[in-house]
Amino acid sequence: MVIRMAQEKDVPRINELLYQVCMVHHNGRPDLFKAGARKYTDEQLKTIIADKNRPIIVAADENDSVTGYAFCVFQQHAGDNILTDIKTLYIDDICVDEKLRGQHIGSRLYKAAVELAEKNSCYNVTLNVWECNPSAMRFYESCGLKPYKTGMEKIL
Repeated sequence: MVIRMAQEKDVPRINELLYQVCMVHHNGRPDLFKAGARKYTDEQLKTIIADKNRPIIVAADENDSVTGYAFCVFQQHAGDNILTDIKTLYIDDICVDEKLRGQHIGSRLYKAAVELAEKNSCYNVTLNVWECNPSAMRFYESCGLKPYKTGMEKIL
């Protein structure tokens, strides 16, 4: 397995994995997430791949086929009235092909994201996880992440 940055040729495979994530979220919260929807168009994915502030790290097998990804975003609140001027690597999404889970691909993607954050002088790495995805919660906890804020809702 190779960990590398996403390339345009990876778009079809990334779309397949984005579909898997969509279905996990739809199954957990069908009131919020549409079944079978695409998070990004192909053009949006190509734009993200080209954006150095929105790196996508991928794991690829021996045939250079993507087996997992980590969508990341560099964030900084320079000059904000209340927030300090730290640089954060926000992990927007990590996905490993559901047929390949348990092979430590996700751990390698997370480690690569942390290394990218360190290389870019980030203060921290953050992410959000949906309560309807307990396996993701356990994975992130096993990586050493701890809650730093909680989102709450009341459905009306």
